[in-house]
Amino acid sequence: MRSKFLAIPLILAFTAAQAQEFNCKVSVIAPQIQSTPKRVFQSMETSITQLMNTRRWTALNFSPQERIDCNMLLTINEQSSADRFSASLQVIYSRPVYGSDYLSPVVDILDNNVQFTFLENTQIDFAPERFTNNLSSVVAFYAYFLLGVDGDTYSPMGGSDFYAQAQTVVSNAQNASESGWKAFEDQKNRYWLVDNQQQGAFRPLRQFLYDYHRNGFDEMSTDAAKGRKACAAAIETLKSVHQAKPSSYNLQVLFNGKYNELVDLFKGSDPQERAKVYNTLQIIDPGHINQYMEMMKGSR
Repeated sequence: MRSKFLAIPLILAFTAAQAQEFNCKVSVIAPQIQSTPKRVFQSMETSITQLMNTRRWTALNFSPQERIDCNMLLTINEQSSADRFSASLQVIYSRPVYGSDYLSPVVDILDNNVQFTFLENTQIDFAPERFTNNLSSVVAFYAYFLLGVDGDTYSPMGGSDFYAQAQTVVSNAQNASESGWKAFEDQKNRYWLVDNQQQGAFRPLRQFLYDYHRNGFDEMSTDAAKGRKACAAAIETLKSVHQAKPSSYNLQVLFNGKYNELVDLFKGSDPQERAKVYNTLQIIDPGHINQYMEMMKGSR
């Protein structure tokens, strides 16, 4: 289990440890683009992978076993010129569970507003103090956001510094011609994803990330019933987020990653616990009501 947010002074002492934070699998596909050689998209995939996995994003030292597992799927939808692309980006982050080889899915983000320029065999550079190009800023934004979410799962409010860095990426991109960065464009974009995460109304969501994973799943290797009970209690705390911000983007991002796990987790629980969890989930995550109805049938 990662300990970097539980014992940071100890980890900082190991200066020989590997610095890179991510173990990110990047895929670039272009099912609608037939005229462009595949090597262009392979080059794009390599460049994004190198930025995610070889850049030092934090001052913390990560051992190879502590690197954050995530996936990025960039789907090219349009190519308007030789170096100009429009795409959607799916970002999925999963967290290891203590005492097991299971990875718990935490967030599943789909960003349909990614426009950028890219030339084959070019390196993607990111400068934290300024906006240089849209692709590097988009990748950096999600790197910092995932660091924030990961930090929150290991320590209460442990991701604050990383959300602030993601916010800086947004601020630097306010004059960019590409969309996804501005408050007025959409309620479900990068601006609101990180802005919401730092608002007081979403503090219970961030506390949920810790209580559900650290007090819930991490305890299941020694006491499954106790861990599941902690997960159920954590879910109840999300009611206040829904009441303050109904159908918020951040809750959707969370439940897009979590709903299958929640079904598997509670379909084997006792009927009273299962019914209570279901009654809450149908209110705060109505988009997956059909899946939660399957949960209510219990194990067969």
